[in-house]
Amino acid sequence: MPASRSRTERWRDLLQQIAQRGGGIEFSIARPDAPPATPNVTPRAGTDLLWRVRLFNVGESQIVVEHPAAAGSPIRIPAGLEVIATMSVGQNRWLFRTRVLAVQPPSSKGPASVTLAAPETVERCSRREFLRVSTVQLTLPNVGCWPLLDPTSVVAAEVANRALVQSIERGERGPFEAGEATLLPEVGPPFRGQLMNLSGGGLGLVVAREDHAAANRSRLVWCQADLRPEIPAPLGMTVRIAHTQLDSAQNLYLGGAFDFAFHASHREFLVEQVTRYVNRLVERGTKLAA
Repeated sequence: MPASRSRTERWRDLLQQIAQRGGGIEFSIARPDAPPATPNVTPRAGTDLLWRVRLFNVGESQIVVEHPAAAGSPIRIPAGLEVIATMSVGQNRWLFRTRVLAVQPPSSKGPASVTLAAPETVERCSRREFLRVSTVQLTLPNVGCWPLLDPTSVVAAEVANRALVQSIERGERGPFEAGEATLLPEVGPPFRGQLMNLSGGGLGLVVAREDHAAANRSRLVWCQADLRPEIPAPLGMTVRIAHTQLDSAQNLYLGGAFDFAFHASHREFLVEQVTRYVNRLVERGTKLAA
């Protein structure tokens, strides 16, 4: 039996390995308007946020993971919600569909958790078809990134970003256009990334090899994540890079923490917008399932 097929059929063992070493998985809300990953299908609008969560327990019929959060605030994940989960071992990645069975609040026995139904099958993602298998595909958000030269200059940029998003939400101005200029802090040359995942206090970015030099210029990075149409304009944030890693294709993975040291009130705005993103997907799925 080929090694890749053997590993795919032993998905429960792989999940157990991840749990035993204190690792995690990633999951995204299954978009109700998402077509299957087949040729000649027009992609739907929107992108997919992946949450990085610790894997607590693997059972016969269910798996238990950490409750997702944004900047330390929990995200509403109702029972019955369909999700797409991914697990990684080394350079290999697998996708599977599942649903939320239950949500447990924090208690003396442990932190808040989400119980997911154990998958019946999993599918391996090829390296060339990143986060795409025969039944589903995930579209990662694009992120504009700039090395941050003066951390104090983020205050004006974050205030302007909040005003832009809220003015569009209130209908005081038209939709944000691709390529539209926004107020930036004092930054260096830009580079491009994709938002690989969110966690309770930070995010993961994937940067192509041609942008490595700019990405390594500063540990503080100004990011603008494009989460349209759920959030009407790119969402600005300051990220402190904690670690980097090269994959086999020479893509650079940046893991960082949100930094609110110079503008603490931006945390509330960031949590509010991510929560809105999730709520709109949940509401859309509930309406279509009714």
